[in-house]
Amino acid sequence: MIEDFHITEDKSRISFYAGMVTSAFTFAEFATGLFWGRLSDRIGRKPVLLMGLIGTALSVLIFGFAPNLTVALLARAVGGLLNGNMGVLQTTVAELVTVKEHQPRAYTIMPVVWCLGSIVGPMIGGALARPCISYPELFAPGTIWDRYPYLLPNLFSALIVLVGVINGILFLEETHAEKKSRRDRGRELGDWILSGIPSLRKCAEVRDEKFKLAAELAEEEQPLMDHDEELPGYRTNENSPQNSPLLKSTPGPRLPDLDNIAARENDRDSRIFTRPVILNIMSFGILAFHTMTFDQLFPVFLSTEAPEHKAPMSLPFKFVDGFGLDSKTVGIILSVQGAYSLVINLFVVPVVLKRLGALRLFRLLIIGYFALYLVTPYLVLLPESYRMVGVALVLIWKCTFANMAYPSNAILTADSAPSHLALGTINGVAASTASLCRAFGPTISGILYAVGLQSGYSGLAWWCSALVAIAGAVVGLQIREPHSRLVSRTDDEESGRSRRTQTTS
Repeated sequence: MIEDFHITEDKSRISFYAGMVTSAFTFAEFATGLFWGRLSDRIGRKPVLLMGLIGTALSVLIFGFAPNLTVALLARAVGGLLNGNMGVLQTTVAELVTVKEHQPRAYTIMPVVWCLGSIVGPMIGGALARPCISYPELFAPGTIWDRYPYLLPNLFSALIVLVGVINGILFLEETHAEKKSRRDRGRELGDWILSGIPSLRKCAEVRDEKFKLAAELAEEEQPLMDHDEELPGYRTNENSPQNSPLLKSTPGPRLPDLDNIAARENDRDSRIFTRPVILNIMSFGILAFHTMTFDQLFPVFLSTEAPEHKAPMSLPFKFVDGFGLDSKTVGIILSVQGAYSLVINLFVVPVVLKRLGALRLFRLLIIGYFALYLVTPYLVLLPESYRMVGVALVLIWKCTFANMAYPSNAILTADSAPSHLALGTINGVAASTASLCRAFGPTISGILYAVGLQSGYSGLAWWCSALVAIAGAVVGLQIREPHSRLVSRTDDEESGRSRRTQTTS
């Protein structure tokens, strides 16, 4: 698409402009992540998620109609500004899970969906792009499809998102502790639709019963709203002491005390962003920085041609070589990576998370990242017959680590929150931090990689990533086991037994 804008004749510059388009989204997402997180704390998770989907649909439509780079950048920026769903989704998952043993499975659902999208999305995009060339019998030259050759895949994406919006309006449940009890006309319509389909009605009844039982257990075993620290700014008006009949008076109108408002905001933030929360957010940002760097750098690393006149090597650090793989081969390798990620998220990650626990697993992973980045550039020095074996092993290493590290950090962040009422704000800041790191990571690594090739140290960018991983390990090892508010399975079973005993008696 960037090439079709005819910005430059230099093929090597296309990746630079493609990076600009990617960065437009991440920088915009960074700018609004905290806003969407705090808004979800105030009005609920469901409205923010739906607004994010609508923003995504608008963004991809503008992107499909983009006639030049400027409009493409604007479209991606709109997508980042209007879509704060990453942090809010993490918050929603945290609030849906009421039993601690269910966390590993719950936090791998999003990576599974992401893997499916990363596999199916490029296939659909490639099949629908330039339809006048691919399907001339269906899309005639000179039509809108010829003028905007990338409109069709983006239009298809917008329709899929629209289906998601409708599904969310009808069937998505609000998870915010203070907002879930309010009336939801969309859910009422969805339940009415389900009531007309016998098989789906039975599923809905089972679902409602499970949610009701989970809510009762959470209230009995862990009365969060009674004993948890309730943060200033997150109380409802109904519970406010100013609304007590004994304390009410009829003072005249007065201007708000701005100093008191600022003091309350600062006090609220200081109570939300405790040391454990800050450490988890920092770890998330550093993890996003070096994993995104790998994702951006590895395809370039595989496609780099070996120099015609190799400079003399001076091991262990001074060497330059390349694989010289074509883009099709690199694409196949990356698609296999997506399939592997899908499999381990379904069958491996939940088991390992449950066995080791989020904190122990996260510590093991952040220590091992240093070795991954240290050895990766040496793949070019392997004998020709062993090179692809080395590539496969490194990709398995990287995918396994990444697909376990992100859910582990998400669980630790949710458990470290001083109150579930502040989860939206915390995950919003975490998402903004990760977006900023993802924006800078590929840019910095690209510069370092070019400098390394010119100076004879082709591993420079990788070794700098290893140093960043060391910094992440230093931060991550300071994280302590948070006190989880979730009901454990043993408590769940004991509560069930006592409930049955009371019923029998």
